[in-house]
Amino acid sequence: MQDNQPTLPVPVFDKVIVADQLRDGYWLEAPDINQDGKPDLFGYGLSLGEIYWYENDNWTRHLVVDGIHMPVGGDYADVSGNGYPDAIVCYDLYGPGGTLYDANPTGGKIDWIENPGRNLTSGVRWNRHYVGKTTGMHRLRAGHFTQEERLEIAGVPIVPHGNIHSLLPIVLFSAPEDVSTATEWPISTIDNSNFRLVHGAEKKRGLIPGSNRDSLLLASDEGVTWLYYDECAQRWQRVLIGEGERTQFQTTGFRGSGDLDVGRIGADSFAYVAAVEPFHGNTVAVYVKETLGQRPAEAKWKRFILDVFGDPNEKGEGPGHQIVCADFDGDGEDEFLVALRGPWPWQGVFYYKAIDVTKGIFTRWRVSDESVARIAVADFNGDGRLDFATIAYSVPKYFVAKEARIAVHRNVFAPSGVHDRGK
Repeated sequence: MQDNQPTLPVPVFDKVIVADQLRDGYWLEAPDINQDGKPDLFGYGLSLGEIYWYENDNWTRHLVVDGIHMPVGGDYADVSGNGYPDAIVCYDLYGPGGTLYDANPTGGKIDWIENPGRNLTSGVRWNRHYVGKTTGMHRLRAGHFTQEERLEIAGVPIVPHGNIHSLLPIVLFSAPEDVSTATEWPISTIDNSNFRLVHGAEKKRGLIPGSNRDSLLLASDEGVTWLYYDECAQRWQRVLIGEGERTQFQTTGFRGSGDLDVGRIGADSFAYVAAVEPFHGNTVAVYVKETLGQRPAEAKWKRFILDVFGDPNEKGEGPGHQIVCADFDGDGEDEFLVALRGPWPWQGVFYYKAIDVTKGIFTRWRVSDESVARIAVADFNGDGRLDFATIAYSVPKYFVAKEARIAVHRNVFAPSGVHDRGK
């Protein structure tokens, strides 16, 4: 680092335990469930079939629903229109074998789970409403992808029934006029001939030039792909950013990318893509444009490897599970977090800061040392700084954390009141 460059702030986060001694752990989101102006948490694992929300007071736990068979990916949105965010969850992915190699051919279902609003703490279970299904459903994102009048849910399977490396359909469910009484939502196909083993799916708004609609970023066998609906052409466009990790294929059977997110640098909201590669991978990489400000479809992208966390295990898997980009230090540029499930020393959260993004130069710090499956970003204590929350990875037949917890990591290093956008 040159002497005339400013000193980088060292990221420091104070940990607060939300829930300890979890019996399973996988998914985490941070909506304001009770609409009191403070982000709460909802989270769950795959085994118990119980979904809880944790109230941002003393992190009181409330049961949302139980008896849901193996919930996997989730999101939230105000589906009912009552002003409170509802949970949206896909479930019933696996067959009796309990792994991706045994997808349930009649599973892959999606429900939206209705937030009762003012009766949140009464102990009443939330009502489940069926959306639809596609075999192997593993990730979903709720937003406005093709229009802005009605909610849409993008459904992203990870595997079909049979060969886990076969082609998958990416689908879109469109909210019917009456979501409370509908028996199923209309479904259409976004893409059915280009994706295999999609593990990561991220929704982003503001990436489509001249539009405020949402678009999708997918991490798959093919690498890193941006999918967006072109309103003028009336069709979905696919932009391949990069092919991902290709050197491990002969020994692990996996290639491409496992999870991803888009980072902002200055005025460029699509300046770089950070990824963990391949599926359940050990490699952290960034894709950067030769020239900032170029449109993603027109830019030349270069891949830089930042870290390799250990060797793949006997299943061909590494510790990496999620990537999250956000402006934690408040300088107007995004940093990114990498969630590592373990085992030690490859577990916890690593924080990456761009030094020279066009040259792929980043610095990093470890900011958490416990197993992490998912990260949720929000200003949990209202001080104007972005914090993050984590849930441990505890999934039988994959990896079971020794100490499975949900924790909030409060930002204590950035100036208060600096951030003007969340995730």
